[in-house]
Amino acid sequence: MRLLIVEDEPGISNFLKQGLEEESYVVDVAENGKNGLELALSGDYDLLLLDWMLPGMSGIEICNQFRKKFTETPIIFLTAKDTVDETIFGLQSGANDYIKKPFHFDELLERIKVQLRPKSGEHAIFTLGDITLNTNSHKVFRGSEEISLTQKEFALLEYLMRHKDSVCKRSQIIKNVWDIHFDYNTSVIDVYINALRKKLKLSTSTNYIQTIRGIGYMASEL
Repeated sequence: MRLLIVEDEPGISNFLKQGLEEESYVVDVAENGKNGLELALSGDYDLLLLDWMLPGMSGIEICNQFRKKFTETPIIFLTAKDTVDETIFGLQSGANDYIKKPFHFDELLERIKVQLRPKSGEHAIFTLGDITLNTNSHKVFRGSEEISLTQKEFALLEYLMRHKDSVCKRSQIIKNVWDIHFDYNTSVIDVYINALRKKLKLSTSTNYIQTIRGIGYMASEL
């Protein structure tokens, strides 16, 4: 998923960008309100992280302008303001959540995950060519044919499809699919990739799961 950070303190924005990219998010940064609003209005983002006090245009103003066009994209304010009235004002302006500086990165990460979680009753469906994966029903189809996958095969395919067209490093896959307790040098990923390719009946013309030598794998229709 793609996130936008609008923050004028380079130390904070660089720290957040590095941490979030390590969690497999795609992250852009704007250092002032004007550039932040321009990027936000492009509609390319799944979530915005807005500092309240910004040069040129405040986070509140960005939020108000952004909400005129995009009503569903989550917004989290990052700010030192901490009164009840200020919190209420920020939420009433259209923000979904609010975290006070200084904050722990792990707390922010969990707040982001909550905002990006599929809504109750909403189908989270991912596609890759003629492959469809539904995280609610836990089913995978290749065209009209249902493909039976093990729990770990499903988790691996979901991870790759969530990050379609982005290279997934082996260490990222191990951490997110098998948990960090596994040995990063294990060949288990290759075994499961081969099993997925076989079950999905991938061929040279439909090579949707590509090997990036020395790095990892990428799900792509190209």
